Amino acid sequence: MSAEMQVFLLPDLGEGLTEAELVNWLVAVGDEIRVDQPIAEVETAKSMVEVPSPYAGIVAVLHGEAGQTLDVGKPLISVAPVGASIAAEPEAEPEPVEEKVSEPSAVAAAAETYRTEEKAGSGNVLIGYGTSGGGEARRTRARKVSAGSAVAVSPEPDFAELSLSRTRIPGKLSAVISPLVRKMARDHGVSLDAVPGSGESGLILRRDIEAAIGGATRETAPVEVPAVVQSSNGDQDSRTGLTVASRTPVRGIRKAVAANMTRSRSEIPEATVWVDVDATALLDMRAELKKRDPHGAPGLLAFIARFVTAGLKKFPELNTRFVTAEDTAGGELQEIIAFDGINLGFAAQTDRGLVVPSVRNAHLLNARELDAEIRRLTAVAREGKATPTELASGTFTLNNYGVFGVDGSAAIINYPEVAMLGVGRIIDKSWVVDGQLAVRKVTELTLAFDHRVCDGETAAGFLRYVADAIENPGTVLADL
Repeated sequence: MSAEMQVFLLPDLGEGLTEAELVNWLVAVGDEIRVDQPIAEVETAKSMVEVPSPYAGIVAVLHGEAGQTLDVGKPLISVAPVGASIAAEPEAEPEPVEEKVSEPSAVAAAAETYRTEEKAGSGNVLIGYGTSGGGEARRTRARKVSAGSAVAVSPEPDFAELSLSRTRIPGKLSAVISPLVRKMARDHGVSLDAVPGSGESGLILRRDIEAAIGGATRETAPVEVPAVVQSSNGDQDSRTGLTVASRTPVRGIRKAVAANMTRSRSEIPEATVWVDVDATALLDMRAELKKRDPHGAPGLLAFIARFVTAGLKKFPELNTRFVTAEDTAGGELQEIIAFDGINLGFAAQTDRGLVVPSVRNAHLLNARELDAEIRRLTAVAREGKATPTELASGTFTLNNYGVFGVDGSAAIINYPEVAMLGVGRIIDKSWVVDGQLAVRKVTELTLAFDHRVCDGETAAGFLRYVADAIENPGTVLADL
Protein backbone atom coordinates (compact mmCIF):
# COMPACT_ATOMS: atom_id res chain seq x y z
CA MET A 1 0.00 0.00 0.00
CA SER A 2 1.42 3.36 -0.98
CA ALA A 3 1.59 6.08 1.62
CA GLU A 4 0.79 9.71 0.83
CA MET A 5 2.69 11.88 3.25
CA GLN A 6 1.02 15.19 4.11
CA VAL A 7 3.33 17.98 5.16
CA PHE A 8 1.79 20.65 7.37
CA LEU A 9 3.55 24.01 7.16
CA LEU A 10 3.68 26.42 10.07
CA PRO A 11 0.75 28.79 9.45
CA ASP A 12 0.68 32.55 9.81
CA LEU A 13 -0.25 32.82 13.49
CA GLY A 14 -0.75 36.57 13.52
CA GLU A 15 -0.88 39.62 11.32
CA GLY A 16 2.52 40.10 9.73
CA LEU A 17 4.31 37.50 11.85
CA THR A 18 7.09 35.64 10.07
CA GLU A 19 8.25 33.25 12.80
CA ALA A 20 7.27 31.55 16.02
CA GLU A 21 9.14 29.75 18.76
CA LEU A 22 8.33 26.08 19.22
CA VAL A 23 7.66 25.75 22.93
CA ASN A 24 6.39 22.24 23.28
CA TRP A 25 5.31 19.25 21.19
CA LEU A 26 1.95 17.79 22.20
CA VAL A 27 2.41 14.70 20.02
CA ALA A 28 5.29 12.42 19.12
CA VAL A 29 6.41 10.30 16.19
CA GLY A 30 4.09 7.32 15.85
CA ASP A 31 1.10 8.94 17.54
CA GLU A 32 -2.24 8.74 15.78
CA ILE A 33 -3.84 12.17 15.53
CA ARG A 34 -7.20 13.58 14.48
CA VAL A 35 -8.12 16.63 12.44
CA ASP A 36 -8.00 19.74 14.67
CA GLN A 37 -6.11 17.95 17.45
CA PRO A 38 -3.52 20.28 19.04
CA ILE A 39 -0.08 19.10 18.00
CA ALA A 40 2.26 21.79 19.32
CA GLU A 41 2.46 24.88 21.50
CA VAL A 42 4.22 27.80 19.86
CA GLU A 43 4.92 31.27 21.16
CA THR A 44 4.15 34.05 18.75
CA ALA A 45 5.01 37.68 19.19
CA LYS A 46 2.25 38.10 21.76
CA SER A 47 0.66 34.85 22.84
CA MET A 48 1.03 31.14 23.40
CA VAL A 49 -0.90 29.29 20.72
CA GLU A 50 -1.88 25.63 20.43
CA VAL A 51 -1.56 24.71 16.77
CA PRO A 52 -4.18 22.19 15.56
CA SER A 53 -3.47 19.67 12.83
CA PRO A 54 -5.33 19.95 9.53
CA TYR A 55 -4.65 16.26 8.87
CA ALA A 56 -5.56 12.97 10.47
CA GLY A 57 -3.14 10.05 10.49
CA ILE A 58 0.12 8.94 12.05
CA VAL A 59 2.82 11.44 13.00
CA ALA A 60 5.82 10.69 10.79
CA VAL A 61 8.22 13.60 11.31
CA LEU A 62 8.37 16.49 13.77
CA HIS A 63 10.28 19.25 12.01
CA GLY A 64 11.82 20.99 14.99
CA GLU A 65 12.66 20.80 18.66
CA ALA A 66 11.44 22.69 21.71
CA GLY A 67 13.10 26.09 21.93
CA GLN A 68 13.71 26.32 18.20
CA THR A 69 12.46 29.31 16.19
CA LEU A 70 10.55 28.24 13.08
CA ASP A 71 9.75 30.34 10.03
CA VAL A 72 6.19 30.67 8.82
CA GLY A 73 5.63 28.52 5.74
CA LYS A 74 8.28 25.96 6.69
CA PRO A 75 7.42 22.33 7.61
CA LEU A 76 6.05 21.77 11.10
CA ILE A 77 4.89 18.16 10.99
CA SER A 78 4.55 15.32 8.45
CA VAL A 79 1.55 13.00 8.73
CA ALA A 80 1.12 9.58 7.10
CA PRO A 81 -2.20 7.78 6.54
CA VAL A 82 -3.15 5.31 9.25
CA GLY A 83 -3.20 2.36 6.87
CA ALA A 84 0.20 3.09 5.45
CA SER A 85 2.00 3.75 8.69
CA ILE A 86 1.97 0.25 10.15
CA ALA A 87 2.73 -2.77 8.04
CA ALA A 88 0.43 -5.78 8.30
CA GLU A 89 3.27 -8.27 8.52
CA PRO A 90 5.47 -7.98 11.66
CA GLU A 91 9.25 -8.12 11.54
CA ALA A 92 9.20 -7.40 7.83
CA GLU A 93 12.10 -5.49 6.39
CA PRO A 94 11.17 -1.95 5.40
CA GLU A 95 10.35 -1.73 1.73
CA PRO A 96 10.70 1.50 -0.22
CA VAL A 97 7.47 2.79 -1.67
CA GLU A 98 7.58 3.94 -5.27
CA GLU A 99 5.67 7.16 -5.68
CA LYS A 100 5.70 9.90 -8.23
CA VAL A 101 6.36 13.34 -6.91
CA SER A 102 5.68 16.37 -9.05
CA GLU A 103 8.60 18.33 -7.57
CA PRO A 104 12.12 17.23 -6.50
CA SER A 105 11.21 17.91 -2.90
CA ALA A 106 7.80 17.37 -1.30
CA VAL A 107 8.62 20.05 1.22
CA ALA A 108 9.42 22.53 -1.53
CA ALA A 109 6.21 21.63 -3.34
CA ALA A 110 4.19 22.13 -0.19
CA ALA A 111 5.82 25.47 0.43
CA GLU A 112 4.90 26.70 -3.05
CA THR A 113 1.20 26.03 -2.48
CA TYR A 114 1.16 27.00 1.19
CA ARG A 115 -1.40 29.78 0.86
CA THR A 116 -3.75 27.94 -1.50
CA GLU A 117 -3.97 24.97 0.82
CA GLU A 118 -5.17 27.19 3.69
CA LYS A 119 -8.36 28.46 2.03
CA ALA A 120 -10.70 25.79 3.42
CA GLY A 121 -11.24 25.72 7.18
CA SER A 122 -12.45 23.37 9.87
CA GLY A 123 -13.49 26.05 12.33
CA ASN A 124 -10.33 25.72 14.43
CA VAL A 125 -8.76 28.56 12.50
CA LEU A 126 -5.78 30.81 13.07
CA ILE A 127 -5.01 33.91 11.04
CA GLY A 128 -4.22 32.85 7.49
CA TYR A 129 -4.71 29.18 8.33
CA GLY A 130 -7.47 26.63 8.10
CA THR A 131 -7.64 22.87 7.83
CA SER A 132 -7.69 21.26 4.44
CA GLY A 133 -11.11 20.79 2.95
CA GLY A 134 -10.18 17.71 0.99
CA GLY A 135 -8.16 19.57 -1.59
CA GLU A 136 -4.63 18.94 -2.74
CA ALA A 137 -2.35 16.92 -0.53
CA ARG A 138 1.39 17.23 -1.02
CA ARG A 139 3.35 14.04 -1.20
CA THR A 140 6.64 12.68 -0.03
CA ARG A 141 8.17 9.22 -0.02
CA ALA A 142 7.47 6.93 2.93
CA ARG A 143 8.40 3.43 4.06
CA LYS A 144 6.40 0.67 5.63
CA VAL A 145 7.59 -0.39 9.04
CA SER A 146 6.94 -3.24 11.42
CA ALA A 147 3.93 -3.15 13.72
CA GLY A 148 4.31 -1.12 16.89
CA SER A 149 7.23 0.95 15.68
CA ALA A 150 7.37 4.61 14.77
CA VAL A 151 6.77 5.63 11.18
CA ALA A 152 9.90 5.56 9.06
CA VAL A 153 10.20 8.27 6.45
CA SER A 154 12.70 8.85 3.69
CA PRO A 155 13.96 12.10 5.09
CA GLU A 156 14.72 15.17 3.07
CA PRO A 157 18.37 16.23 3.43
CA ASP A 158 17.41 19.24 5.53
CA PHE A 159 15.93 17.02 8.22
CA ALA A 160 18.42 14.16 8.37
CA GLU A 161 19.69 15.25 11.76
CA LEU A 162 16.33 15.19 13.54
CA SER A 163 16.32 12.99 16.64
CA LEU A 164 12.81 12.23 17.88
CA SER A 165 11.32 10.05 20.58
CA ARG A 166 7.87 8.75 21.47
CA THR A 167 5.98 10.25 24.39
CA ARG A 168 2.91 8.04 24.60
CA ILE A 169 2.18 6.51 28.00
CA PRO A 170 2.18 2.70 27.83
CA GLY A 171 -1.34 1.34 28.23
CA LYS A 172 -3.04 4.73 27.80
CA LEU A 173 -3.40 5.28 24.08
CA SER A 174 -5.17 8.65 24.37
CA ALA A 175 -2.88 10.19 27.01
CA VAL A 176 -0.27 11.75 24.75
CA ILE A 177 2.05 13.98 26.75
CA SER A 178 5.04 16.20 26.08
CA PRO A 179 8.57 15.64 27.37
CA LEU A 180 8.19 18.70 29.59
CA VAL A 181 5.05 17.29 31.18
CA ARG A 182 6.73 13.93 31.70
CA LYS A 183 9.73 15.63 33.32
CA MET A 184 7.47 17.68 35.60
CA ALA A 185 5.67 14.51 36.69
CA ARG A 186 8.93 12.66 37.22
CA ASP A 187 10.51 15.48 39.21
CA HIS A 188 7.53 15.57 41.56
CA GLY A 189 7.00 11.84 41.81
CA VAL A 190 3.61 11.89 40.09
CA SER A 191 2.42 8.64 38.50
CA LEU A 192 1.08 9.41 35.03
CA ASP A 193 -1.17 6.34 35.13
CA ALA A 194 -3.14 8.00 37.94
CA VAL A 195 -3.51 11.39 36.24
CA PRO A 196 -6.75 12.02 34.30
CA GLY A 197 -6.10 14.14 31.24
CA SER A 198 -8.21 17.27 30.79
CA GLY A 199 -7.28 17.75 27.14
CA GLU A 200 -9.09 16.36 24.16
CA SER A 201 -9.37 12.56 24.23
CA GLY A 202 -7.63 12.48 27.59
CA LEU A 203 -4.51 14.46 26.68
CA ILE A 204 -2.48 15.11 29.81
CA LEU A 205 -1.55 18.78 30.02
CA ARG A 206 0.69 20.77 32.36
CA ARG A 207 -2.28 21.90 34.41
CA ASP A 208 -3.19 18.26 35.11
CA ILE A 209 0.26 17.59 36.58
CA GLU A 210 0.15 20.86 38.53
CA ALA A 211 -3.23 19.88 39.96
CA ALA A 212 -1.84 16.47 40.92
CA ILE A 213 1.13 18.12 42.59
CA GLY A 214 -1.28 20.29 44.54
CA GLY A 215 -0.02 23.64 43.35
CA ALA A 216 -2.81 24.25 40.85
CA THR A 217 -0.78 27.13 39.51
CA ARG A 218 -1.53 28.98 36.33
CA GLU A 219 0.14 27.68 33.18
CA THR A 220 3.35 29.48 32.35
CA ALA A 221 6.00 29.13 29.72
CA PRO A 222 7.98 25.87 30.06
CA VAL A 223 11.08 26.10 32.17
CA GLU A 224 13.02 23.93 29.77
CA VAL A 225 13.80 26.99 27.66
CA PRO A 226 15.33 29.44 30.14
CA ALA A 227 15.04 33.15 29.44
CA VAL A 228 18.42 33.81 31.02
CA VAL A 229 21.53 31.87 30.10
CA GLN A 230 24.13 32.15 32.81
CA SER A 231 27.68 32.87 31.76
CA SER A 232 29.80 29.88 32.67
CA ASN A 233 33.25 31.03 31.59
CA GLY A 234 33.56 34.38 33.36
CA ASP A 235 33.60 36.51 30.21
CA GLN A 236 34.80 40.04 30.72
CA ASP A 237 33.03 42.97 29.10
CA SER A 238 35.56 44.89 27.01
CA ARG A 239 33.88 48.26 27.55
CA THR A 240 33.38 48.24 31.32
CA GLY A 241 35.96 45.68 32.41
CA LEU A 242 33.30 43.94 34.50
CA THR A 243 32.57 40.23 34.48
CA VAL A 244 29.48 39.31 32.48
CA ALA A 245 26.98 37.84 34.94
CA SER A 246 24.47 36.53 32.40
CA ARG A 247 23.28 36.71 28.83
CA THR A 248 19.57 36.95 28.01
CA PRO A 249 18.45 35.91 24.53
CA VAL A 250 15.95 38.35 23.05
CA ARG A 251 13.10 36.26 21.70
CA GLY A 252 9.39 35.66 21.90
CA ILE A 253 7.40 38.58 23.27
CA ARG A 254 10.46 40.60 24.19
CA LYS A 255 11.80 40.32 20.64
CA ALA A 256 8.45 41.37 19.16
CA VAL A 257 8.08 44.30 21.56
CA ALA A 258 11.62 45.48 20.79
CA ALA A 259 11.01 45.36 17.04
CA ASN A 260 7.64 47.10 17.28
CA MET A 261 8.87 49.88 19.56
CA THR A 262 11.97 50.46 17.44
CA ARG A 263 9.85 50.76 14.32
CA SER A 264 7.42 53.10 16.05
CA ARG A 265 10.15 55.46 17.24
CA SER A 266 12.03 55.39 13.93
CA GLU A 267 8.99 55.95 11.68
CA ILE A 268 6.46 57.98 13.66
CA PRO A 269 7.07 61.71 14.30
CA GLU A 270 5.16 61.67 17.56
CA ALA A 271 4.11 64.60 19.70
CA THR A 272 2.65 64.62 23.21
CA VAL A 273 0.02 66.71 24.99
CA TRP A 274 -1.17 66.28 28.56
CA VAL A 275 -3.58 67.73 31.08
CA ASP A 276 -4.46 67.32 34.77
CA VAL A 277 -8.05 66.24 35.35
CA ASP A 278 -10.33 66.40 38.38
CA ALA A 279 -11.78 62.87 38.55
CA THR A 280 -13.72 63.40 41.77
CA ALA A 281 -17.15 63.39 40.10
CA LEU A 282 -16.37 60.17 38.23
CA LEU A 283 -15.26 58.41 41.40
CA ASP A 284 -18.35 59.64 43.25
CA MET A 285 -20.62 58.41 40.45
CA ARG A 286 -19.01 54.98 40.42
CA ALA A 287 -19.20 54.76 44.23
CA GLU A 288 -22.94 55.42 44.00
CA LEU A 289 -23.38 52.76 41.33
CA LYS A 290 -21.42 50.31 43.44
CA LYS A 291 -23.79 50.88 46.38
CA ARG A 292 -26.72 49.93 44.17
CA ASP A 293 -24.96 47.00 42.46
CA PRO A 294 -21.77 45.93 44.30
CA HIS A 295 -20.77 43.37 41.66
CA GLY A 296 -22.10 44.95 38.48
CA ALA A 297 -20.72 48.48 38.58
CA PRO A 298 -18.28 49.11 35.68
CA GLY A 299 -14.68 49.90 36.57
CA LEU A 300 -13.13 53.30 36.07
CA LEU A 301 -11.20 52.11 33.00
CA ALA A 302 -14.48 51.08 31.35
CA PHE A 303 -15.94 54.56 31.83
CA ILE A 304 -12.80 56.17 30.44
CA ALA A 305 -12.88 53.71 27.53
CA ARG A 306 -16.44 54.82 26.77
CA PHE A 307 -15.36 58.46 26.80
CA VAL A 308 -12.46 57.58 24.49
CA THR A 309 -14.69 55.90 21.89
CA ALA A 310 -17.03 58.90 21.96
CA GLY A 311 -14.04 61.22 21.56
CA LEU A 312 -12.68 59.26 18.61
CA LYS A 313 -16.00 59.67 16.82
CA LYS A 314 -15.61 63.43 17.18
CA PHE A 315 -11.90 63.35 16.24
CA PRO A 316 -11.59 60.37 13.84
CA GLU A 317 -8.12 61.44 12.67
CA LEU A 318 -6.72 59.70 15.76
CA ASN A 319 -8.36 56.41 14.76
CA THR A 320 -6.49 56.01 11.48
CA ARG A 321 -3.36 54.44 10.05
CA PHE A 322 -0.57 56.08 8.07
CA VAL A 323 0.60 53.87 5.20
CA THR A 324 3.53 54.27 2.86
CA ALA A 325 3.60 52.20 -0.32
CA GLU A 326 5.05 52.28 -3.81
CA ASP A 327 3.01 53.83 -6.58
CA THR A 328 2.75 52.59 -10.15
CA ALA A 329 5.63 54.80 -11.26
CA GLY A 330 7.95 53.40 -8.62
CA GLY A 331 7.70 56.43 -6.39
CA GLU A 332 6.48 56.70 -2.81
CA LEU A 333 2.75 56.72 -2.20
CA GLN A 334 1.46 57.81 1.21
CA GLU A 335 -2.11 57.64 2.43
CA ILE A 336 -4.11 57.85 5.65
CA ILE A 337 -6.56 54.99 6.12
CA ALA A 338 -9.69 55.71 8.14
CA PHE A 339 -11.82 52.99 9.72
CA ASP A 340 -15.55 52.57 10.00
CA GLY A 341 -15.43 51.56 13.65
CA ILE A 342 -13.10 51.42 16.65
CA ASN A 343 -11.12 48.49 18.01
CA LEU A 344 -9.95 49.80 21.37
CA GLY A 345 -6.71 48.29 22.59
CA PHE A 346 -5.59 48.47 26.20
CA ALA A 347 -2.17 47.71 27.62
CA ALA A 348 -2.06 44.68 29.93
CA GLN A 349 1.02 43.59 31.86
CA THR A 350 1.39 39.80 32.08
CA ASP A 351 4.00 37.37 33.38
CA ARG A 352 5.13 36.93 29.79
CA GLY A 353 5.44 40.62 29.02
CA LEU A 354 3.35 43.56 27.84
CA VAL A 355 0.47 42.74 25.51
CA VAL A 356 -2.28 44.89 24.01
CA PRO A 357 -5.55 43.00 23.55
CA SER A 358 -8.27 44.98 21.81
CA VAL A 359 -12.02 45.25 22.26
CA ARG A 360 -13.41 44.84 18.78
CA ASN A 361 -16.16 47.26 17.73
CA ALA A 362 -15.81 49.07 21.03
CA HIS A 363 -17.83 52.00 19.68
CA LEU A 364 -20.95 49.80 19.83
CA LEU A 365 -20.58 48.95 23.53
CA ASN A 366 -21.74 50.77 26.64
CA ALA A 367 -19.68 51.07 29.83
CA ARG A 368 -20.97 47.80 31.31
CA GLU A 369 -20.26 45.88 28.12
CA LEU A 370 -16.82 47.43 27.81
CA ASP A 371 -16.07 46.49 31.42
CA ALA A 372 -17.04 42.85 30.82
CA GLU A 373 -14.94 42.60 27.66
CA ILE A 374 -11.90 44.30 29.22
CA ARG A 375 -12.02 41.87 32.15
CA ARG A 376 -12.38 38.89 29.82
CA LEU A 377 -9.51 39.93 27.58
CA THR A 378 -7.28 40.73 30.55
CA ALA A 379 -7.86 37.24 31.94
CA VAL A 380 -7.12 35.39 28.70
CA ALA A 381 -4.08 37.59 28.01
CA ARG A 382 -2.58 36.84 31.42
CA GLU A 383 -3.18 33.13 30.83
CA GLY A 384 -1.38 33.41 27.49
CA LYS A 385 -4.51 32.28 25.67
CA ALA A 386 -5.47 35.45 23.79
CA THR A 387 -5.85 34.85 20.06
CA PRO A 388 -3.71 36.66 17.48
CA THR A 389 -6.82 38.50 16.32
CA GLU A 390 -7.47 39.76 19.85
CA LEU A 391 -3.88 40.98 20.11
CA ALA A 392 -3.29 42.51 16.70
CA SER A 393 -6.44 44.31 15.60
CA GLY A 394 -6.46 47.55 17.60
CA THR A 395 -6.94 50.99 16.06
CA PHE A 396 -6.26 53.05 19.21
CA THR A 397 -4.68 52.16 22.57
CA LEU A 398 -5.66 53.14 26.11
CA ASN A 399 -2.84 52.70 28.62
CA ASN A 400 -3.61 52.75 32.34
CA TYR A 401 -0.08 53.01 33.72
CA GLY A 402 -1.45 54.65 36.86
CA VAL A 403 -1.73 51.16 38.35
CA PHE A 404 2.07 51.25 38.64
CA GLY A 405 1.93 54.36 40.79
CA VAL A 406 3.14 56.89 38.22
CA ASP A 407 1.56 60.13 37.02
CA GLY A 408 2.60 60.34 33.37
CA SER A 409 4.63 58.75 30.62
CA ALA A 410 6.28 59.68 27.33
CA ALA A 411 4.60 56.68 25.73
CA ILE A 412 5.68 54.99 22.51
CA ILE A 413 2.75 54.64 20.12
CA ASN A 414 1.66 51.07 19.44
CA TYR A 415 2.67 50.78 15.78
CA PRO A 416 0.89 50.87 13.30
CA GLU A 417 -1.66 52.90 15.27
CA VAL A 418 -1.34 56.67 15.35
CA ALA A 419 -2.22 57.58 18.93
CA MET A 420 -2.22 56.36 22.52
CA LEU A 421 -3.94 57.82 25.59
CA GLY A 422 -2.28 57.26 28.96
CA VAL A 423 -3.97 57.55 32.35
CA GLY A 424 -1.89 58.24 35.46
CA ARG A 425 -2.60 57.44 39.10
CA ILE A 426 -5.48 59.21 40.86
CA ILE A 427 -4.24 61.07 43.93
CA ASP A 428 -5.39 63.81 46.30
CA LYS A 429 -4.32 67.26 45.12
CA SER A 430 -5.22 70.80 45.93
CA TRP A 431 -7.67 72.13 43.32
CA VAL A 432 -9.61 75.35 42.93
CA VAL A 433 -13.38 74.73 42.94
CA ASP A 434 -15.73 77.71 42.58
CA GLY A 435 -12.96 80.05 43.66
CA GLN A 436 -12.16 78.00 46.76
CA LEU A 437 -9.18 75.74 47.39
CA ALA A 438 -10.23 72.11 47.90
CA VAL A 439 -8.72 68.63 47.97
CA ARG A 440 -9.80 66.71 44.88
CA LYS A 441 -9.06 63.37 43.20
CA VAL A 442 -6.76 64.30 40.32
CA THR A 443 -5.22 62.29 37.50
CA GLU A 444 -3.09 63.16 34.49
CA LEU A 445 -4.06 62.28 30.91
CA THR A 446 -1.29 62.08 28.33
CA LEU A 447 -1.88 61.74 24.59
CA ALA A 448 0.91 60.69 22.24
CA PHE A 449 -0.05 61.12 18.59
CA ASP A 450 1.41 60.83 15.10
CA HIS A 451 1.85 64.40 13.84
CA ARG A 452 1.52 63.18 10.23
CA VAL A 453 -2.20 62.45 10.60
CA CYS A 454 -3.30 65.57 12.47
CA ASP A 455 -2.19 68.84 14.02
CA GLY A 456 -2.04 69.83 17.67
CA GLU A 457 -5.52 71.35 17.56
CA THR A 458 -7.10 67.96 16.84
CA ALA A 459 -5.04 66.19 19.50
CA ALA A 460 -5.84 68.87 22.08
CA GLY A 461 -9.52 68.79 21.18
CA PHE A 462 -9.72 65.04 21.73
CA LEU A 463 -7.80 65.22 25.00
CA ARG A 464 -9.98 68.05 26.26
CA TYR A 465 -13.14 66.12 25.37
CA VAL A 466 -12.06 63.08 27.39
CA ALA A 467 -10.93 65.30 30.28
CA ASP A 468 -14.28 67.13 30.35
CA ALA A 469 -16.12 63.80 30.27
CA ILE A 470 -14.19 62.61 33.33
CA GLU A 471 -14.90 65.85 35.17
CA ASN A 472 -18.62 65.84 34.23
CA PRO A 473 -19.47 62.18 33.62
CA GLY A 474 -23.20 62.48 34.22
CA THR A 475 -23.70 65.07 31.50
CA VAL A 476 -21.60 63.23 28.94
CA LEU A 477 -23.16 59.83 29.61
CA ALA A 478 -26.61 61.37 29.27
CA ASP A 479 -25.66 62.64 25.82
CA LEU A 480 -24.23 59.25 24.86
